[in-house]
Amino acid sequence: MTQNLYITGAERGSGKSIIVLAIMEMLSGHGGKIGFFRPVIRAGESRDELIDLIAKRYQLDWSYQDMYGCTTDVARELIAADRYDELLKRILARYREVQATCDRILCAGTDYRSGYSALEFDFNSDLANNLGCFIVPVVRGNDRSQLEISDAMGGFIKSLQERHCDILATVINSVPRNQVELVKTALAREPAGEPPVYIVPEEPLLSKPTIGDIARCLNARLIYGEVNEMNRIVSNYKVAAMQIPNFLDYVEEGSLIITPADRADIILACLSAYPSMAYPQIAGMLLTGKRPPPPQLLDLLTGLGTPPFAILGVGSDTFTTALQVNGTPAALSADNEHKIASALGIVEASIDLRQIDQLLSGRLTSRVTPLMFEYELVQRAKANQQHIVLPEGNDERILRAAEILLSRGVAELTLLGDADGIRKRIQELSLHLEDINIIDPQCSELRDVYAETYHRLRQQRGISQQMAFDTMADVSYFGTMMVHHGQADGMVSGAAHTTQHTIRPAFEIIKTRPGVTIVSSVFLMCLEDRVLVYGDCAVNPDPNAEQLANIAISSADTALLFGIEPRVAMLSYSTGESGKGEAVEEVREATRLARSLRPDLNIEGPMQYDTAVDAGVARTKLPDSKVAGKATVFIFPDLNTGNNTYKAVQRSSGAVAIGPVLQGLNKPVNDLSRGCTVTDIVNTVAITAVQAQTSSAV
Repeated sequence: MTQNLYITGAERGSGKSIIVLAIMEMLSGHGGKIGFFRPVIRAGESRDELIDLIAKRYQLDWSYQDMYGCTTDVARELIAADRYDELLKRILARYREVQATCDRILCAGTDYRSGYSALEFDFNSDLANNLGCFIVPVVRGNDRSQLEISDAMGGFIKSLQERHCDILATVINSVPRNQVELVKTALAREPAGEPPVYIVPEEPLLSKPTIGDIARCLNARLIYGEVNEMNRIVSNYKVAAMQIPNFLDYVEEGSLIITPADRADIILACLSAYPSMAYPQIAGMLLTGKRPPPPQLLDLLTGLGTPPFAILGVGSDTFTTALQVNGTPAALSADNEHKIASALGIVEASIDLRQIDQLLSGRLTSRVTPLMFEYELVQRAKANQQHIVLPEGNDERILRAAEILLSRGVAELTLLGDADGIRKRIQELSLHLEDINIIDPQCSELRDVYAETYHRLRQQRGISQQMAFDTMADVSYFGTMMVHHGQADGMVSGAAHTTQHTIRPAFEIIKTRPGVTIVSSVFLMCLEDRVLVYGDCAVNPDPNAEQLANIAISSADTALLFGIEPRVAMLSYSTGESGKGEAVEEVREATRLARSLRPDLNIEGPMQYDTAVDAGVARTKLPDSKVAGKATVFIFPDLNTGNNTYKAVQRSSGAVAIGPVLQGLNKPVNDLSRGCTVTDIVNTVAITAVQAQTSSAV
């Protein structure tokens, strides 16, 4: 029987949100429907930030009202009327409504904003018991000595044990890094057999608000800027009351500049200083006072084009505004990928989530959902980190994906391109990529070495030494040569280049694996409740029977690599023996060849698509088939059919299409769509890393 989990702060300021996020990330990697529930949320017009974060990130299809029990106003009324049991029953009833259609539920306790920490701790303990959940208390570690941390944890655990709570584990969160080893040493003396205790180090970034946090807290209006600029971290704030020369001396990296709206000189000075390498990059500006900025200044801002940072406005005076900014709490929001990646990175590095999962449940469902697939993909990539080269180093999507990948520890990365230009772009986007490796092929010392290799490989095709040297200035060729020489384990490109530009160097340099006669591709089609493999939808226009057989075998191996049991359907316009014609005969011959080459695989064909996916149709047309009605790998007879089919399924069903994933090369190189998103890039890099793990093991 599966068990549900209740995560609660043991006190105010525990930072339980990042623990909730990491556990939800883990649960989303398993089968079944996952629910999220908060017993009590704050009353008021604003929505609960944690519910919004979890619902949006994990695409939960519950209404907002379904994901909480009651508001703080209702809870206070019932407690004041001595109707505490009624409060618990009301919350339990709402919880059961969610539980009725879920395989697992993650509950997040109250926020300790009432000022009565002891009472809230007791309340969360009672809720965990009455909802039948394991409990994970989160203890605050910051601003405490090692002894204070140990005492606090011991007291909370004892209190939970006295209430007969089922403690799954305890998390001590945000422990100062210089105390982590001391706390670990103290915990090592605890008796064996107790629930595990995990220590999560302090991460200063997570305690700092963003421009968006401040805008929401102060109900500020956006005067100038774009949505992306709202995710910038505010490291400090400066009240600008001086003349410009003196003011500029006080500006620091990540400053929020607070100044009256009529100080056009300060506003223009900040805009002028931003592109300059001589001054720190500010996070944004907050204009105060009831008087709006002069219309001439607004016209000037409009004419500047792309805004370098956000400018907010509030009606309060500068002093009051500064006090409000100082009290703004940091929050996690679904649109701030950097903070989310940082939170997940530090928690996943500190907590054994697999152990948590084993403790939590004795069984898992067997479905492979998109979230399961993506979760396992990232975990596999992290388990044996590979080095991936990204030739399009100046593309914003590539840089944003690189920040996420490095924060999560998915792969080691190298960017290609003009180093100064890339560094400037990183600074403009306020990304945390200070230590990323950047190589400029134009001036790299590796260019001569790579040119010599390329000349040796291609001289029979008329490539001279000078032509080889010139070719190595191309980022796609340079990146491919890094993979060939073992200085990178794989390459991902195509965000700004054509498929031909990305994969042609791989054909020329890396070439195919032994036993593979053709390079092909698959798309991993993430449907609502399963992941299917479509091949070949991107590379080979009109494969013959032998090539189709090889594509089928490669696609089955790719499915196995990513945890999908391969049941291969060789598609045609006819099923079984019913049809005749050259195209059907070619698929029939390809099926025969594939079976003879790999008798261990379930490969059947020809069959129509509906026969392959629909069990009812399969019972009529191919009743004894091991593939029909439950196919997981679909081999299309030509590129025209495959490309149109994957796009039709993607657009009509809302499926996520990951790929094209190239298969058959000696080392992995993968292509991106020029319309790819940051998430597409993250997934493709993780796929390439998993492929590289397999390549290096051969």
